[in-house]
Amino acid sequence: MTHRAPLTLLTAAALLALAACERATPDEQPATDPAPAAPQVTTTAGEPNRAPGLDPPAAAGDDAIPAAMQGRWGLVPADCEPGRADAKGLLIVAPRRLEFYESAATLTDINEAAPGNVRAAFAFTGEGMSWQRDMTLAVEQGGEVLVRREFGEDAATEPFRYTKC
Repeated sequence: MTHRAPLTLLTAAALLALAACERATPDEQPATDPAPAAPQVTTTAGEPNRAPGLDPPAAAGDDAIPAAMQGRWGLVPADCEPGRADAKGLLIVAPRRLEFYESAATLTDINEAAPGNVRAAFAFTGEGMSWQRDMTLAVEQGGEVLVRREFGEDAATEPFRYTKC
């Protein structure tokens, strides 16, 4: 009795699996791009305090977060170190979006806005969940500190104080 047939089938299956794993050529790439990775930021003196690819700062009144608040902020100094995978207190503020370690918030409505503060509603997503949160953002100490306060059910009771990266 010979066992060549099962061995031949296993070999053929393995070759098919390997062929399926080959990368497609640029002409064969799907029409839709995958979701972009979180921006990696390296700042140097004189460069804006924001991640590459984010919209340029928008002025208050443009239905956007005021420019003074946009950029990278950390709860602790280590959050601002480039390339850290454990920067759990890093907050990236874009004109209409907040990016946290494991969640993101999209601006849905501005209730009050001035150059140094804003109260707005945000739609959050993260870790397979979604929720709404009303928050204020305010810059203090000459624009070096950002204070975030949450309102509503399940909101944090104390404000979050971030330092500009």
